[in-house]
Amino acid sequence: MDFSMFFKQYEALVQQADALFGRVRQEYGPCVRCQEGCSDCCHALFDLTLVEALYIKAKFDEQCEGKPREELIERANEADRQIYRLKRQAFKEHEQGRPEDQILEEMATQRVRCPALNAQDRCDIYAFRPITCRIYGIPTVIGGKAHTCGLSDFNPGETYPTVKMDAIYQRLYEISLALSQAIESRYPGLADMLVPLSMALLTDYTEEYLGVRQKKSDTDATSAGDKE
Repeated sequence: MDFSMFFKQYEALVQQADALFGRVRQEYGPCVRCQEGCSDCCHALFDLTLVEALYIKAKFDEQCEGKPREELIERANEADRQIYRLKRQAFKEHEQGRPEDQILEEMATQRVRCPALNAQDRCDIYAFRPITCRIYGIPTVIGGKAHTCGLSDFNPGETYPTVKMDAIYQRLYEISLALSQAIESRYPGLADMLVPLSMALLTDYTEEYLGVRQKKSDTDATSAGDKE
């Protein structure tokens, strides 16, 4: 399967995200506390859209091999088990009638070590890390609510350039939807799929997994025409 066209669209979005982060860091350097060795954001829970999961998995398969790959896979398995337990508990609470906003707020406080974070607190997939990781550390707004890194020096109540994450998520969905339509997936909700990084690294995105419809060959088409 050739996803290069969609990966280029994703990479363009990555470049925009990096440019936004760079602009804020240039203007408000003292407020941005991101530095080498800091891994606070590497314990936050978030999910990837279809195109981002496919892209990161493809890069991982291309660039990671040997013992480092095996160790990362092992960490991904452990992180995925932890995230599954947390999401299962959240689902049970939702079924029991607990307000969704309360569940989401509590989930936001949960910390699971990212499988890409190695023993030296360095990211093993830094070059192709998710967009969420690239934006973390500067002010963002999601669903009308402002967020920023707890270690930053951005002062509450003051106005700063803010990344509108909803617009980024919408663009990621649009690319994912176009990809799903291009492969004519038999799964109507494929573009809505959201998975944690751990699952993306562990998944083999085969044609069967993605529900790619098998197109009839010219011979089959001719045979069908003869029968008619």
